[in-house]
Amino acid sequence: MKVHFNANDFESDVPVVLTVGTFDGVHIGHRAVIDLLKRRAQEIDGESVLLTFHPHPRTVLHPEQHQLKLLNTIEERKSLLRDAGLDHLVIHPFTEEFSRKTPLEYVRDLFAEGIKPQKVIIGYDHRFGRNREGSFDSLVNLGKVFGFSVEELPAQTIEETKVSSTKVREALQIGHVAQARTWLSKPYPLLGRVKRGEQLGRKLGYPTANLTIENPLKLIPASGVYAVFARLETEETWNAAMVNIGTRPTVEGGSGKEQIEVHLLNGGRQCYNELIDLRFMRRMRDEVQFDGLAALKRQLQQDEANVRSYLDTIDPPSSSI
Repeated sequence: MKVHFNANDFESDVPVVLTVGTFDGVHIGHRAVIDLLKRRAQEIDGESVLLTFHPHPRTVLHPEQHQLKLLNTIEERKSLLRDAGLDHLVIHPFTEEFSRKTPLEYVRDLFAEGIKPQKVIIGYDHRFGRNREGSFDSLVNLGKVFGFSVEELPAQTIEETKVSSTKVREALQIGHVAQARTWLSKPYPLLGRVKRGEQLGRKLGYPTANLTIENPLKLIPASGVYAVFARLETEETWNAAMVNIGTRPTVEGGSGKEQIEVHLLNGGRQCYNELIDLRFMRRMRDEVQFDGLAALKRQLQQDEANVRSYLDTIDPPSSSI
């Protein structure tokens, strides 16, 4: 897959079929769109192109109140779309000035003078241009002017998958990572940098890597204890691990800042300031306040047994995403 960072820099020696969207999560509904896109491209001996925008439009138009949480960083999306078999990804910069383009200016600049598609495939509710003024009908009319056809993806095609990015977010926000994994067709990813902690876990016999998530838009699953596969970004091997997300109520009375703590079940090395890649497989329990550290340690021992037993039945991730 080739990545382009401006629609006006795109070039292809063959006809192209284009779709447009955020594709956050690249879930099974998105993959249905990509499969159709690839089929239409094959029919004309051409290539498939997805146009998306970065940064996310809501962060530009509503910088102080967007409350946006994304399933994927832009780097994760690249990997997922490459894995889905897309030929080209165009990541066009989204700015306030760009948001003011009329539907005509939008189609002229991005399509007619940029990507030059032979066919455009859009979702049944796709809107575009200033104030979302552009509709399917207006795109069809503009296509007649600029020389491309338009195909609308029926609502039924997406509804049959019974999934949307919103549904996946809602599942993760209540800790249903196994359901999210089904919808995404892959375990939910989270990348964090190891920071120095208080080393309480080491005293309990459960040393942890404390993570900082560097992308503020990345959605973090609900508090609780999870079975995950973890991997240092500089290594290839996935390791069975358990993760606690929460405020550590037994230690800090529940008033502390949310933390993400990773315990590698088969041991690990000191890795301060390195990146750890997580893949969430199942939520094992709620975060609970225990009656002292001894009770917490007993629960950690039970958590370890439960996580080991569960992860022994599952293969580690087979790809980088």
